[in-house]
Amino acid sequence: MKSLRKTELILGGARSGKSAFAERLARSASGRRCYVATAQPFDDEMRQRIAAHVDRRGEDWTTIEEPIDLAKIVGSFNSGDVVLIDCLTLWLTNILLADLDTDAAGEDLVRALSASRAHLICVSNETGMGLVPENFLGRRFRDAQGTLNQRIAAVSDTVVFVAAGLPLVLKGSIEGRA
Repeated sequence: MKSLRKTELILGGARSGKSAFAERLARSASGRRCYVATAQPFDDEMRQRIAAHVDRRGEDWTTIEEPIDLAKIVGSFNSGDVVLIDCLTLWLTNILLADLDTDAAGEDLVRALSASRAHLICVSNETGMGLVPENFLGRRFRDAQGTLNQRIAAVSDTVVFVAAGLPLVLKGSIEGRA
């Protein structure tokens, strides 16, 4: 299949299968596959999660680790590149914990996604479907994540919600690709 310039957003809850689904979408496209990892391995459990993702992808991916400056990295890709960004939720957490402006960072990322010539597949958690967080930081994060997801969805050609490993297309089409 020919890789076309497009942006796709894959949403879902924790352990919903969204990353595996996004990887299948990336494999269905032709071009150089690149994985942009936003996670930071602060503890053994996170290191194990990262290792599992690396093993699942295999060796035919280039991996770039970028916890903060995602807009700059997105701007470095070219036509023909298939880029999986996993995940926007961890990236936003990194922005928040670094005490950076989440709105400005989100605007920069939306501009970079819109200007990119690559095929971009963004993975993000849907955090607004649970209980209202009991503290200010939790509510601030949930609200910022919801706003970011809406912004990315608005500029995406395809938006898919994954639950229990099953994709529900909210915008665009994945027909014949995953």
